[in-house]
Amino acid sequence: MSSESVKVVVRCRPMNEKEQANKFERVVSVNVKLGQIIVRNPKETLTSSPPTVFTFDSVYSWNSKQIDLYNKTFMPLVNSVLLGFNGTIFAYGQTGTGKTYTMEGLKNDPESRGVIPSAFDHIFKHISRSQNQQYLVRASYLEIYQDEIKDLLSKDQSHRLELSERPDTGVFVKDLSSFVTKSVQEIENVMKVGNQNRSVGATNMNEHSSRSHAIFVITVECSELGVDGENHIRVGKLNLVDLAGSERQAKTGAQGERLKESTKINQSLFALGNVMSALVDDRASHIPYRDSKLTRLLQDSLGGNACTVMVANIGPASYNMEETLTTLRYSNRAKHIKNKPRINDDPKDALLREFQEEIARLKAQLKKRSGEKKKKKKKQRRAGDGSNGEDLGGETEDDDEDGDDNGDYWREQQLKLERERNAIMEDHSLVAEEKVQLLKEIEKKMGDLRTEREAGELIQAKVKAMESKLLVGGENIVDHTNKQQRMLQQRKHEIAEKKDREREMQQQMECRDEETLELKETFTFLQQVVNSKTKKLRKVFTRLQAMKAEIHDIQEAHIKKRQELEQNQNDLTKELKLKHLIIENFIPPEEKSKLDSRVYFDEEDDHWKLKPITPAVHIPTLKLDLPTRTTLDYQAPVVAPALLEALRNALKIDDVMVIDASDCQRPASTISSLKKSKSGRSRAGKRLGSPSSPGPPLYPKCRGLVPK
Repeated sequence: MSSESVKVVVRCRPMNEKEQANKFERVVSVNVKLGQIIVRNPKETLTSSPPTVFTFDSVYSWNSKQIDLYNKTFMPLVNSVLLGFNGTIFAYGQTGTGKTYTMEGLKNDPESRGVIPSAFDHIFKHISRSQNQQYLVRASYLEIYQDEIKDLLSKDQSHRLELSERPDTGVFVKDLSSFVTKSVQEIENVMKVGNQNRSVGATNMNEHSSRSHAIFVITVECSELGVDGENHIRVGKLNLVDLAGSERQAKTGAQGERLKESTKINQSLFALGNVMSALVDDRASHIPYRDSKLTRLLQDSLGGNACTVMVANIGPASYNMEETLTTLRYSNRAKHIKNKPRINDDPKDALLREFQEEIARLKAQLKKRSGEKKKKKKKQRRAGDGSNGEDLGGETEDDDEDGDDNGDYWREQQLKLERERNAIMEDHSLVAEEKVQLLKEIEKKMGDLRTEREAGELIQAKVKAMESKLLVGGENIVDHTNKQQRMLQQRKHEIAEKKDREREMQQQMECRDEETLELKETFTFLQQVVNSKTKKLRKVFTRLQAMKAEIHDIQEAHIKKRQELEQNQNDLTKELKLKHLIIENFIPPEEKSKLDSRVYFDEEDDHWKLKPITPAVHIPTLKLDLPTRTTLDYQAPVVAPALLEALRNALKIDDVMVIDASDCQRPASTISSLKKSKSGRSRAGKRLGSPSSPGPPLYPKCRGLVPK
């Protein structure tokens, strides 16, 4: 089963007198060729906030004509109804935006006819031009007032109807009256009677505001002889819906009963919006049709078996900008709803089939009566004159002609009974009792004849009445005119389709132009970004090469520096071991502890220093004459070779040093001073290694360097 989207058209009314008097600004612009509605916010500039743009199947400005709206938008849907589809046309929008004008138009003005009267004329013209088809047209009219269903064609307007549902026909209104109409005048009269019973009221927004949702239902049943020799019936149903307008209490000034009506209207429209939202939401698992009676009646029209056109009516003034945007958003959502229309072939409840069956049954009764009359007439004529076969044959033909004229037959029978009654009255040979009995029989026959005649006339009248309700076209219309009319309609339809395709192609071209312009702008921007980043990349690459060379130089300098530090570390380690060995072997422990208590690290000079010795007794300083010197300068002792060997072994990395000093016969000179630098150590080594004058051993006793 193929699906099609709900067709959405938008119509913008002109500025009314109140809006012009209050000098409201026009915020809505219409692009008919592109099918776009543009709404701008007057409080914001174009640079700060661009206008909001909506695209629909068709849009109509305040200069549009009713006939153009019908021919382009609604005529294809009515044609589909005549082919057996269900169709729905409903007007949606804020109160006072022209919904009723779009649906009904103005009376006594052919150019201002609305959708509903144009549809009436379209349907009956189509029927008059059809051939070999029988039609039955029915009309019903109902309204939903405060979520209650009322039959506008019923005599009892206080009676409320209920909804029911069947698997084959769907949701319907139980006990809703339906009237068979045979012409445009009759169906317009039906609508006129219903409009007199509609609920309307005055508000600040509209003097004749619809306070209810009205649905005019036209059912078109068509019977056509198929190739199999049997009549096939298809039924199309057209729902013409005039919704009450959405409104705000602050603007309409609704109070009391009007406020209650407004609340119910907004609730049903809110439920309708929820149904639209759920139908276009792929994640929705439930469609809330049962939230209101309006949504239940439109169940087939929204997502069901119907072709649907939605007419959104809006106002152009800035005063109603929020309501206009709300209407456009709902309409934009509705155009994504998918319906699955199908032809209603041979439905079980088709009234046309009942009419055809009843007419056939009544005609069979008439034919049976006609046959009996012919037999009686033949018998009477045979008994009367006994004519030959040729005369009988001629009389039979005359009987056939008389059988078609029932009036002559009844008059003939009436005269015959009257002649028999007069003959009985004039016959004096009969006894009084016999005469009375014969007269009674004659009166009974005359009564039966009248009863039979009345029954036949009743059947004929019923057949004529039922046949009059069935519309058959093409018999009284010139075929050439019908052909021209059909060709004209086809040409109009083709022109409308071409205009639609042209508009769609223009929309696609503009969209593609916009996309191309956007792509060009994006490409230019990206090209500039690429050029800028290429320059930066080149600079960064140059810096990268320089940094790599610098890193290489730094690494080489670091390696050299590390090697120097490692060498310096090894030298310092050797020097430290040497000093440690000297301290352990040549400095008494008490002196060592004294030095430990005095030593400290000077952070400013980054050097170890000794604290000065605080004298215990203050000795006054006196200037005295220096005595004659009686001492000699200190001379460092000569170190023995064995001790030098021991010192060399101490500078090695080995953990254990063994020094054999048993062969030492004379001591070496003591070390006078220790230097930190290498030159000092070399000079000390030379001094240690230089021989001294012979004499007694001057070096101290070794501690722990040789075995005891």
